[in-house]
Amino acid sequence: MDITLVQGDITEQRVDAVVNAANSSLMGGGGVDGAIHRRGGPEILEDCRKLRASHYGKGLPTGQAVATTAGRLPARWVIHTVGPVHSASEDRSQLLASCYVESLRVADELGARSVAFPAISTGIYGWPMDDAARIALDAVRQAHTSVEDVRFVLFDRAAYDVFESRI
Repeated sequence: MDITLVQGDITEQRVDAVVNAANSSLMGGGGVDGAIHRRGGPEILEDCRKLRASHYGKGLPTGQAVATTAGRLPARWVIHTVGPVHSASEDRSQLLASCYVESLRVADELGARSVAFPAISTGIYGWPMDDAARIALDAVRQAHTSVEDVRFVLFDRAAYDVFESRI
């Protein structure tokens, strides 16, 4: 598997699957989640509503992943995963690692060969970038997957530099 870093906008990535750092409601939100829903259009939200009406009535649990259409994004699917909120008093790193592993598992089920990840939980959920980069890269490297191209798409130079120091 090739792991590459890109500084830019995840909604512009031409990959099989884009990973969304979603909230448990799956109904859109801010940050990466809001950008994916805005650019992808109403088809993504419609698929999310169907998921909530069927399997995820109480929302998507932290660390799990599920796929929808990508709507107008230049990808085939969006894989939604709910990252943990960072806690100074509780080790939640396994939940963060699970976001990456479960997203790759869903990608495998879909037959995706290329996946773009954001830095999950590093925005409003407050996970320190350096620790998040370590967890993300370790989880992806250790995952058993047939995905060939894993891209970490970092919004700004500071995040890119942190991931680059860990690659």
